[in-house]
Amino acid sequence: MNTPASDLMQLLSTLGFVVVLAFFFAKAEIQIEGESGWAANLPTWRIEKHWLLDIFWGGRAMTGYHAWVLSFIGLFFHFPVFFMGEWSWQIEARILASMMVFWIVEDFLWFIVNPAFGWKRFHPKFIPWHKHWIVGAPVDYWVFTGVSTLLFTYSY
Repeated sequence: MNTPASDLMQLLSTLGFVVVLAFFFAKAEIQIEGESGWAANLPTWRIEKHWLLDIFWGGRAMTGYHAWVLSFIGLFFHFPVFFMGEWSWQIEARILASMMVFWIVEDFLWFIVNPAFGWKRFHPKFIPWHKHWIVGAPVDYWVFTGVSTLLFTYSY
Protein backbone atom coordinates (compact mmCIF):
# COMPACT_ATOMS: atom_id res chain seq x y z
CA MET A 1 0.00 0.00 0.00
CA ASN A 2 1.27 3.44 -0.89
CA THR A 3 1.76 6.08 1.74
CA PRO A 4 1.11 9.79 1.19
CA ALA A 5 4.90 10.34 1.23
CA SER A 6 5.51 7.67 -1.44
CA ASP A 7 2.67 9.07 -3.56
CA LEU A 8 4.20 12.55 -3.28
CA MET A 9 7.63 11.24 -4.32
CA GLN A 10 6.06 9.40 -7.27
CA LEU A 11 4.20 12.55 -8.33
CA LEU A 12 7.34 14.68 -8.05
CA SER A 13 9.44 12.20 -10.02
CA THR A 14 6.73 11.98 -12.68
CA LEU A 15 6.52 15.77 -12.97
CA GLY A 16 10.31 16.07 -13.05
CA PHE A 17 10.60 13.54 -15.87
CA VAL A 18 7.77 15.20 -17.80
CA VAL A 19 9.59 18.55 -17.53
CA VAL A 20 12.81 16.96 -18.86
CA LEU A 21 10.87 15.43 -21.77
CA ALA A 22 9.22 18.79 -22.47
CA PHE A 23 12.60 20.57 -22.47
CA PHE A 24 14.10 18.13 -24.98
CA PHE A 25 11.05 18.28 -27.23
CA ALA A 26 10.96 22.10 -27.07
CA LYS A 27 14.61 22.19 -28.13
CA ALA A 28 13.87 19.80 -31.03
CA GLU A 29 10.83 21.81 -32.08
CA ILE A 30 12.85 25.03 -32.06
CA GLN A 31 15.24 23.35 -34.50
CA ILE A 32 12.27 22.39 -36.69
CA GLU A 33 10.26 25.63 -36.57
CA GLY A 34 12.89 28.26 -35.81
CA GLU A 35 11.32 31.63 -35.11
CA SER A 36 8.09 30.78 -36.95
CA GLY A 37 5.82 29.16 -34.41
CA TRP A 38 2.82 26.98 -35.02
CA ALA A 39 4.39 25.42 -38.11
CA ALA A 40 3.99 28.70 -39.99
CA ASN A 41 6.81 28.00 -42.46
CA LEU A 42 6.66 24.21 -42.59
CA PRO A 43 5.55 22.33 -45.71
CA THR A 44 2.36 21.00 -44.13
CA TRP A 45 -1.36 21.26 -44.69
CA ARG A 46 -3.32 23.77 -42.59
CA ILE A 47 -6.93 24.26 -41.65
CA GLU A 48 -7.11 27.87 -40.52
CA LYS A 49 -10.79 28.31 -39.72
CA HIS A 50 -13.37 25.85 -38.47
CA TRP A 51 -15.84 26.09 -35.61
CA LEU A 52 -14.40 22.91 -34.02
CA LEU A 53 -10.97 24.57 -33.89
CA ASP A 54 -12.50 27.37 -31.84
CA ILE A 55 -13.93 24.86 -29.35
CA PHE A 56 -11.13 22.29 -29.08
CA TRP A 57 -8.02 24.03 -30.37
CA GLY A 58 -8.18 27.54 -28.91
CA GLY A 59 -8.87 29.01 -32.34
CA ARG A 60 -5.45 27.92 -33.63
CA ALA A 61 -4.93 26.37 -37.03
CA MET A 62 -4.78 22.58 -37.31
CA THR A 63 -1.73 21.50 -39.25
CA GLY A 64 -0.46 18.18 -40.53
CA TYR A 65 2.63 18.73 -38.40
CA HIS A 66 0.58 19.11 -35.21
CA ALA A 67 -1.72 16.20 -36.07
CA TRP A 68 1.28 13.86 -36.31
CA VAL A 69 3.17 15.33 -33.34
CA LEU A 70 0.14 15.18 -31.04
CA SER A 71 -0.58 11.60 -32.09
CA PHE A 72 3.06 10.62 -31.54
CA ILE A 73 3.21 12.18 -28.07
CA GLY A 74 -0.10 10.54 -27.11
CA LEU A 75 1.20 7.14 -28.16
CA PHE A 76 4.56 7.80 -26.47
CA PHE A 77 2.92 8.55 -23.12
CA HIS A 78 0.75 5.43 -23.44
CA PHE A 79 3.69 3.14 -24.27
CA PRO A 80 4.17 1.97 -20.64
CA VAL A 81 0.59 0.66 -20.62
CA PHE A 82 1.36 -1.62 -23.55
CA PHE A 83 4.86 -2.48 -22.32
CA MET A 84 3.64 -3.47 -18.85
CA GLY A 85 0.26 -4.81 -19.96
CA GLU A 86 -1.53 -2.94 -17.20
CA TRP A 87 -4.27 -0.35 -17.53
CA SER A 88 -6.74 1.28 -15.17
CA TRP A 89 -8.68 4.51 -15.01
CA GLN A 90 -6.13 5.80 -12.49
CA ILE A 91 -3.25 5.04 -14.86
CA GLU A 92 -5.11 6.70 -17.74
CA ALA A 93 -5.77 9.78 -15.58
CA ARG A 94 -2.07 9.99 -14.73
CA ILE A 95 -1.10 9.65 -18.40
CA LEU A 96 -3.53 12.36 -19.51
CA ALA A 97 -2.44 14.66 -16.67
CA SER A 98 1.20 14.09 -17.61
CA MET A 99 0.47 14.89 -21.25
CA MET A 100 -1.23 18.15 -20.26
CA VAL A 101 1.73 19.17 -18.11
CA PHE A 102 4.05 18.17 -20.96
CA TRP A 103 2.26 20.44 -23.44
CA ILE A 104 2.13 23.41 -21.06
CA VAL A 105 5.81 23.16 -20.20
CA GLU A 106 6.93 22.33 -23.75
CA ASP A 107 5.02 25.25 -25.23
CA PHE A 108 6.28 27.67 -22.57
CA LEU A 109 9.88 26.47 -22.96
CA TRP A 110 9.59 26.82 -26.75
CA PHE A 111 9.26 30.55 -26.17
CA ILE A 112 11.69 30.93 -23.28
CA VAL A 113 14.65 29.00 -24.77
CA ASN A 114 14.00 30.01 -28.39
CA PRO A 115 16.60 32.65 -29.38
CA ALA A 116 13.94 34.38 -31.49
CA PHE A 117 11.64 34.89 -28.47
CA GLY A 118 12.79 34.70 -24.85
CA TRP A 119 10.95 35.96 -21.79
CA LYS A 120 10.49 39.52 -23.10
CA ARG A 121 8.54 38.34 -26.14
CA PHE A 122 6.27 35.96 -24.21
CA HIS A 123 3.34 38.27 -24.86
CA PRO A 124 0.17 38.09 -27.00
CA LYS A 125 1.40 40.78 -29.40
CA PHE A 126 4.30 38.50 -30.42
CA ILE A 127 2.38 35.21 -30.35
CA PRO A 128 -0.70 35.52 -32.57
CA TRP A 129 -1.43 31.78 -32.67
CA HIS A 130 -2.31 31.82 -28.95
CA LYS A 131 -5.50 33.83 -29.37
CA HIS A 132 -6.79 33.82 -25.77
CA TRP A 133 -4.70 34.99 -22.79
CA ILE A 134 -5.41 35.57 -19.13
CA VAL A 135 -3.09 36.59 -16.28
CA GLY A 136 -0.05 36.70 -18.57
CA ALA A 137 -0.39 33.24 -20.15
CA PRO A 138 -2.46 31.47 -22.80
CA VAL A 139 -5.80 30.25 -21.45
CA ASP A 140 -4.78 26.68 -22.38
CA TYR A 141 -2.07 26.78 -19.71
CA TRP A 142 -4.60 27.56 -16.99
CA VAL A 143 -7.19 25.06 -18.21
CA PHE A 144 -4.63 22.25 -18.54
CA THR A 145 -3.18 23.11 -15.12
CA GLY A 146 -6.60 22.80 -13.50
CA VAL A 147 -7.63 19.64 -15.33
CA SER A 148 -4.24 17.96 -14.82
CA THR A 149 -4.39 18.75 -11.10
CA LEU A 150 -7.79 17.05 -10.88
CA LEU A 151 -6.55 14.05 -12.89
CA PHE A 152 -3.39 13.68 -10.80
CA THR A 153 -5.46 13.91 -7.61
CA TYR A 154 -7.75 11.14 -8.88
CA SER A 155 -4.81 9.02 -10.05
CA TYR A 156 -3.25 8.83 -6.59
